[in-house]
Amino acid sequence: MKTKLFIVLVLTTASNNLMANATSQMFDEYRKDGVTVFNTDAGKTLWNKQFKNKKTGKPQNCASCHGSDLTQDGKHVRTGKKISPMALSANPKRYTDVKKIKKWFKRNCKWTIGRECNAQEQADILSYLIKQ
Repeated sequence: MKTKLFIVLVLTTASNNLMANATSQMFDEYRKDGVTVFNTDAGKTLWNKQFKNKKTGKPQNCASCHGSDLTQDGKHVRTGKKISPMALSANPKRYTDVKKIKKWFKRNCKWTIGRECNAQEQADILSYLIKQ
């Protein structure tokens, strides 16, 4: 039993360190791009803001696919594919890979907003998500 607990603690610590390293690297990059404040409230506002999808013409926001409860699974509105929880508290592996963070920001901003998110928007949203 002690061995299993030790393994869980080691894996949890390793996952937390990866997340801290990846998010720290992202925030460092945002600072280099001129971002000085990471505004969690602005991130939440942007997350919930409605945009008109260029392909479907329907209004949507981040919650359209990711859900309003970020501790629960979401579901892509077009494909129906399951999306793992966005909240760090529910999905500690979510923010451990810089390449994936960048990939999904690029793809999801284009899908939802119709353009890539700028550094300030990404910093605010990431700040919001890791505090959930």
